[in-house]
Amino acid sequence: MKKLFQLLEETLRQGQDAVLVTIIASSGSTPRGTGARMLVTSAGRIGGTIGGGAVEYYSEEAALEVLAEKDSRTEHYSLKKNEVQDLGMICGGDVDVYFQFLSAAEPQNTALMQHIEALYQTGEEFWIINELSAGAQGPMSVYAQTGGLVGQPVPDAVIESLGEKAKQFEAGGRIFYCEKMMKSGRVYIFGGGHVSQALVPVLKSVDFRCVVLEDRKEFSRPDLFPGAEEVLLIENSHIADYVDIGASDYVCIMTRGHKDDLEVQAQVLHTQAYYIGVIGSRHKKAGVFEKLRGMGFTEADLDRITTPIGLSIGAETPAEIAVSIAGQLIERRAQKDER
Repeated sequence: MKKLFQLLEETLRQGQDAVLVTIIASSGSTPRGTGARMLVTSAGRIGGTIGGGAVEYYSEEAALEVLAEKDSRTEHYSLKKNEVQDLGMICGGDVDVYFQFLSAAEPQNTALMQHIEALYQTGEEFWIINELSAGAQGPMSVYAQTGGLVGQPVPDAVIESLGEKAKQFEAGGRIFYCEKMMKSGRVYIFGGGHVSQALVPVLKSVDFRCVVLEDRKEFSRPDLFPGAEEVLLIENSHIADYVDIGASDYVCIMTRGHKDDLEVQAQVLHTQAYYIGVIGSRHKKAGVFEKLRGMGFTEADLDRITTPIGLSIGAETPAEIAVSIAGQLIERRAQKDER
């Protein structure tokens, strides 16, 4: 999504008007869910996707109308059984699509895109807020805790309602669509071996923010982990000196051996980490868990650890294991978003 907003900023700076097309509600078997976006100019779709097929085609046509009319609007596609074939669907569903007109002649639009880019650079979580009220569609606002609200003013009740899930919210007789764009939480990867090197780019491609921690200098080179936010040379016995692991964070432990894995696990269990995964076999798990019990950890503590890490897909190579771990983290992130 970061690249789409970069493209939008570039488009506006070049003097081209644009329409940002967003799925703001969906149900049934729609091609893409809430939050899917594409960017349309007079040249047609230039970036992003809301799922392809007939739905995207009709939305592109509607976006060209919005460009001509210079007025934002919302369209509802009710994909009933008799419409499924025409719309290229399998089981049908309903989709609400918001078409936001953005004029290149209004400097605040470009400034807002620059602000969004800055937030992506810092990694701070933020929300996009659009007003959908009849006669007031079009303005976009951005909220982040550090900088507060930038853009169109919105009622305080809207800010207070912001959460993990995208939603529509009514305040003072006005309707708003609110969506969290930058997910909270980092993935702390302990160990810089081959699996970690394969894992970072995979996680980066699905919008996880990775920090690699390694106690060997030769495996703590940033060039080994393209896309990582940080690569830290640490002492495994004092990880709190280097990072502060919080309740939104994920931990993947894959150090050089059992002793280091045990040392890191014992410290991570004292944090509020949302997910703790450890590479290794079930045989290794039994031995490590017995040592953790000897250190005073309870069964409830041990239940927080996922080991062997990753989805059970028969992965063998570092690249395959990386895919299995990424799949599991995507699954856990989705579960967190449902809360």
